[in-house]
Amino acid sequence: MLRFLEKRKYYLVYIPLISYWIILLAATSFPTTSVPTVDVSDKFMHFAAYLGLGILINLTLLFQNRFIPLKKKNILYTLLIGSFYAAIDEVHQHFIPGRYMELLDFVADLAGLALAVIFVLSLVRITKFIPNLK
Repeated sequence: MLRFLEKRKYYLVYIPLISYWIILLAATSFPTTSVPTVDVSDKFMHFAAYLGLGILINLTLLFQNRFIPLKKKNILYTLLIGSFYAAIDEVHQHFIPGRYMELLDFVADLAGLALAVIFVLSLVRITKFIPNLK
């Protein structure tokens, strides 16, 4: 499965990451009055959003061959990049009408990122995927 994704990384990982990140940024930039409400906890929405983002970041770092240190320590860098963006996003929301900067949202983001790296690590181990470290 991971070999399949790696061979098609531009279409199945890189472009989805860019698209997902743009949609995530756009979604958090709208005032709450412009966003339809759903009967789901906003903490769960933060968790789910960053779970998806974390999986895509982790796969991108794992499959790319330009920056080998990022590839070798893909878990660490996924958590660093994701948590940095989560912090910036929380500060950004402070300036959007009807949105608030909340520590528990940030914690939910980090939990999503943590599960994402556990998920990708599990896939790597289950499929015995060995990244090419050119």
